Amino acid sequence: MTKKIPDSEDSELFRLAIGKVRAIKDDKVRPGSGEKPKPYPKHQPAEAESRLAEQQNYDLDTVSIEDRLSYLAPGVQKNVPAKMRKGQFGLDAEIDLHGLTGEEAKRQLLAFLQRAVIDGCRCVLIIHGKGYRSPDNLPVLKNSLNLWLRQHQDVLAFCSARPQDGGAGAVLVLLRLSEKFAKRDELLF
Repeated sequence: MTKKIPDSEDSELFRLAIGKVRAIKDDKVRPGSGEKPKPYPKHQPAEAESRLAEQQNYDLDTVSIEDRLSYLAPGVQKNVPAKMRKGQFGLDAEIDLHGLTGEEAKRQLLAFLQRAVIDGCRCVLIIHGKGYRSPDNLPVLKNSLNLWLRQHQDVLAFCSARPQDGGAGAVLVLLRLSEKFAKRDELLF
């Protein structure tokens, strides 16, 4: 490749375009030669407990071991649970809660959902177990989860999982996208 030699016309046009110049004597920036930049505060995620809606009067029937769970938030299309079961949303994360006490399960669930929303997870699997060892054969975690997920502000829908994913002992949850992901991935709701 040969080096192009600029003609005098181009050089003159260039000098007119950039205007008057002066040589730099020192290219070092002196400390204290201006105002310090102010740090931006790091975004602190809201307390996980605050994501639960105020106690509403949910008229929920107690579910038994083999009952299936299903919920749709207002405005969500009715075919979403079927799409979730078919795997059309993909599975981004999962947590296993069975064997935990109610309070431990709630704490872990809320922390898990908070992390999932921050990380941009869309569909998660929560394994709660069927409740075979529960008193009176009424699954404690399953019934609690049914209430907690309905109260959670970031839950758009949930339904019992497919048999290969845990069936009536697990639930698929569709989460609202966090604001940083919402513009990138608009859904048709």
